[in-house]
This record gives sequence, C-alpha cells and structure tokens, in this order.
Amino acid sequence: MKTFTGIISDRGSKYAVSGAPCSSVDEARVLIKKLCRNKKFLKATHNTWAFVQGEEFHKDDDGEAGAGMVIARMLSREGLENHLVVVTRWYGGKKLGGDRFRHVQDAVRYYLEQREKR
Repeated sequence: MKTFTGIISDRGSKYAVSGAPCSSVDEARVLIKKLCRNKKFLKATHNTWAFVQGEEFHKDDDGEAGAGMVIARMLSREGLENHLVVVTRWYGGKKLGGDRFRHVQDAVRYYLEQREKR
C-alpha cells in the first residue's frame, strides 16, 4: 500500500492518504489491517475508505459520516476501479465542519496526482 502522510493540516487535524489495488471488501479489510499495523494509523480518529467495482461502491466512513461516499464518487469519476483509497484523519481538537469533506477531496486528489506521476 502506498501512503502519503502529512499532506493536509487544519486546526490541529492532520490527514494522510493511502491506496492499493483491491478487488473485494475482504481484501480491503486485510489492506486496512496491514495499514493499521503502524500504530500511528491504528490510533487515527478515522480511516475512511472506498473502492469501486463496476457500478458498485464499497466504502466505510469509520465515523466520518459521508466521507466514504466522497471517496467513492471521486474514484468513479476518475474511472479508477478495483483500487482502494484510504483517507486517514487524526483529530486535532477543533471541529472542522464542512471543511473536513474538502480535505477528504484534497487528499484523494493528491493520491490520484501522485499515482499518475508513476
């Protein structure tokens, strides 16, 4: 799994984004479990994820209501199927309101841009 940390910081909250090829929900859970072997990610407030298979969206908000769908829609628009993207957030003590969705979008965008550079 490719991971980019420290990409966004806002009012104490910090974000990272990770991703890897993925073809099932079970495989997604294995990849996330692998990611969380790093204690930093295990202690994160949210590890929100999604991947797209054809017309199906597979996602988990991990307490960040609606964030999984934001990721899934972005992946669908890009035509990136069978690829898991995880946006990790460490809560910094201040609520971000709607800005948290902008940060999720920015994190996914960052991942997609880095993926294209390979």
